[in-house]
Amino acid sequence: MARHGGGAFSGKDPSKVDRSAAYAARYVAKNIVAAGLADRCEIQVSYAIGVAEPTSIMVETFGTEKVPSEQLTLLVREFFDLRHTV
Repeated sequence: MARHGGGAFSGKDPSKVDRSAAYAARYVAKNIVAAGLADRCEIQVSYAIGVAEPTSIMVETFGTEKVPSEQLTLLVREFFDLRHTV
């Protein structure tokens, strides 16, 4: 179960940032867990209208991280392209 911003996904095409970002965040979280960097993971991504780069990326591991949370955030920024494109 993952939290999302409250908007419905049904009927939205992938160009809508809330839908595409939710899928991307799940992909990132899944890979952090699969890599053994945390046992649980949730990614929060924020965007601004007209800006492709996320304005914020937060990694929540619920205390299960194997490396510092700050390092996880840096790894996400380095290895995952979370830019929104239309």
